[in-house]
Amino acid sequence: MDLIKYPVINYKSYRMLIENKQYMFDVDLRLSKPQIKKLFEDYFKVKVIAVNTHRPPRQKSLATGFPGYKTRLKRVIVKLQNDQSLTYVDELMSGFIKQLMQRSNQMNQRTQTDETNN
Repeated sequence: MDLIKYPVINYKSYRMLIENKQYMFDVDLRLSKPQIKKLFEDYFKVKVIAVNTHRPPRQKSLATGFPGYKTRLKRVIVKLQNDQSLTYVDELMSGFIKQLMQRSNQMNQRTQTDETNN
């Protein structure tokens, strides 16, 4: 399970999940597409239709004070059958969307109070 690092949670991955039933993960750089497909089917007990991969550009790491780069990962987009889903990722996405809605409501309230004060 160390090969699947974490699901990618952002607006683009949420849109892909809703529109196309595609999940986005970061996995170990050395995995091939057939290995990724077998890994997801065995671990999550789902039927994978397609696997798309790409390697995002490496990013500089300045957090430790020493120059270097963050570890490289492979970004994977996994498409499942229409009747299947990954409940763990769905729950993470719903929490992410709740946070986005709260932030937008707070920003709207701030702009409304600023407009009334001016």
